[in-house]
Amino acid sequence: MSPLLLHIQDLHAGYGGTPVLFGAFLAIHEGEVVSLMGRNGMGKTTTVRAAMGLVPPSGGIIRFAGRPLAGLPAHRIAAAGIGLVPEGRQIFPNLTVRENLVATMANRHGVAEPWTLDRVLGLFPRLADRLSHAGAQLSGGEQQMLAIGRALMTNPRLLILDEATEGLAPLIREEIWSCLAGLKAAGQAILLIDKHVERILRLADRHYIIEKGRIVWFGDAAALAAEPDLRDRYLGV
Repeated sequence: MSPLLLHIQDLHAGYGGTPVLFGAFLAIHEGEVVSLMGRNGMGKTTTVRAAMGLVPPSGGIIRFAGRPLAGLPAHRIAAAGIGLVPEGRQIFPNLTVRENLVATMANRHGVAEPWTLDRVLGLFPRLADRLSHAGAQLSGGEQQMLAIGRALMTNPRLLILDEATEGLAPLIREEIWSCLAGLKAAGQAILLIDKHVERILRLADRHYIIEKGRIVWFGDAAALAAEPDLRDRYLGV
């Protein structure tokens, strides 16, 4: 098996003294696409925020490429090789598309063929026509492309996408899924949170389901497809 990248074990975290995660765990290896699924409010985003140093964990282990991350500030975690596409996109609204992309440009780990401005524009041609536009002037789909491109410009070893297709028109959503499939084919490790279960099943290698802050099931795509009752029990609205 390929080397372990992200290792979360017995993770506890919450907000203002209110616990949200109760011993959550997951693992992602080099080149692997893993999904974290569950209904709204079950702890998916909190898991990501804890891994990124945006929510301080109250217990547990978070390691990236063997290095402990718990307690590190978010910018140090990003520099270690994790690129986040956050829920709600959170692009810089007053910066142009070009400025949003080059602001995060880095190749700290010496990638042989790094992501560059031209390469991101090749992935998302829509952005090439909008380079001088402010982030706030973009459509929702264009903002999501920009958020993904901004994360790729850090040349991450692991890319985390939190609801990357949420609220998008079907055509734009398909463009995002096509982009993710291409990234997977290129060997990019991805942690994916999304509500479109059928598309997740086609893309991800393994899956974790979280319910009320606890991982209640994990396994590969074939195992999840073979247990439709799991989807009704933990993923249905």
